[in-house]
Amino acid sequence: MARILITGSADGLGQLAAKSLAEQGHQVVLHARNAERGRYAKQHVPGAEHVLLGDLSDMDETKNVAYEANALGQFDAVIHNAAVYQAPAKEIFMVNTIAPYILTCLIGKPKRLIYLSSGMHLHGRANLEKFKKDSSRISYSDSKLHVMMLTMAVARKWADVYANAVDPGWVPTRMGGSGAPDDLQKGYETQMWLAVSNDSRAKVSGRYFHHLTERRYNPQASDVMLQERFLSLCSDITDVPFPE
Repeated sequence: MARILITGSADGLGQLAAKSLAEQGHQVVLHARNAERGRYAKQHVPGAEHVLLGDLSDMDETKNVAYEANALGQFDAVIHNAAVYQAPAKEIFMVNTIAPYILTCLIGKPKRLIYLSSGMHLHGRANLEKFKKDSSRISYSDSKLHVMMLTMAVARKWADVYANAVDPGWVPTRMGGSGAPDDLQKGYETQMWLAVSNDSRAKVSGRYFHHLTERRYNPQASDVMLQERFLSLCSDITDVPFPE
């Protein structure tokens, strides 16, 4: 059985994945923004091993989540699920772009890394010049392209890790809204599959999946020069260098 950390698992797809993995007998560590949401998360996934607390819009709290995760020991997989959608641009940038970077760098290297992107990343732009000067101009689509860039950089640099990205689809969660047309179960089963499956199709790296199927992604994500600039800027902003 695997040991898995899932960020943003107090509700939505993160909670559904956590619940299902725990029911399958895996060791699951949850993450929630604050103590109240942490209690809610544990209530809904009673089989979880632990709940980490930290607001990912705050760099210091994000770093603390990583330190506390490491204090629990090694993980087999980390699912970077946490994200915000209808929020100020600076919060979108911190939670969707910067937090996964910090957590990737600081949490002990697992065997598998799964990043939740979005089909909207196809319309995103890297906008790296905005990172330091004006992050209020970075959109949700941009942030999900950044997630793709991070995924592909990790896949390129860490040959001993399976690093992949997932588009869960537009599903009826609190973020997606009750009218979302996609299948909720299909929205979380791909990240679970990538985290624990021995299927050869899941034991790959540098891929983008939608509903268990590989899809094409924004070619900007594969641009090595863009990736390197992205990692360098994230390092400057966070004071956390990317571990080669």
